[in-house]
Amino acid sequence: MGVIVIVLAAAYGVAAGLLLPRAAWRLSVEPGEPWRDRCPDGHVLPGWLGPARCRVPAGAVGSAPDPAAPAPPAPHAYGRRAAPVALLTGALCAGLGAAVGARPEAPVYVGLAPALVLLVLVDRAVHRLPDVLTLPLAAACAAGLGSAALLPRAAGDWRLALMGGGLLAAGYLVLYAINPAGMGLGDVKLALSLGVALGWYGWGVWAVGAFLGFLYGALYGLFLVLHGSATRAQGFAFGPFMAAGALTGVLLGGFGA
Repeated sequence: MGVIVIVLAAAYGVAAGLLLPRAAWRLSVEPGEPWRDRCPDGHVLPGWLGPARCRVPAGAVGSAPDPAAPAPPAPHAYGRRAAPVALLTGALCAGLGAAVGARPEAPVYVGLAPALVLLVLVDRAVHRLPDVLTLPLAAACAAGLGSAALLPRAAGDWRLALMGGGLLAAGYLVLYAINPAGMGLGDVKLALSLGVALGWYGWGVWAVGAFLGFLYGALYGLFLVLHGSATRAQGFAFGPFMAAGALTGVLLGGFGA
């Protein structure tokens, strides 16, 4: 049964990952700017999901009847390549499937993992965690784990999950109030969903996941400073390290349960 869960989770992750590059491109804008609706060459994007690639329109292939007419646009890629994103998402979902197993909370963790990958892609691109992703992710995580808690063989506690989400978000809010330049409100909102995911498995997992997020970020910042790639005052996207810390905590919690 465990192998089936891992295979299904990996297949879902790969399929979902293939759809993320275009959404990441469209959402990677500075605050106050509208979402992108065109590729870098000005072609209208067909929807939100799919690879970041413009194809030759139907009927554009072949010689143009009018020699003076402009040549049809050639296929071209932009943004993130689909294959690495799909492999990353597939591996993430497979790891969660292996850790959580055939328990009611597995569809919640695996199902929401691609949204977390999308947030990481956007944060790395423009140092921004959009509300359109962070707030629905928190609501979906809380509602999903609440439903899982009603089913047999659930390995967590929904009340602890809600408390963990509120406490982690409150902690990040304090850090934001102390140093707004070093912590954004997007990080605070992301902490809400990550705290819920970690709190489900108890305070030990919650503490480990929260601590590792800061540890990973600190080690990366130290690496940049030592290699001359950044100064102590220069910021970087912290969302990926929050997500990595939470992922580590959930994996430990899932295997431990």
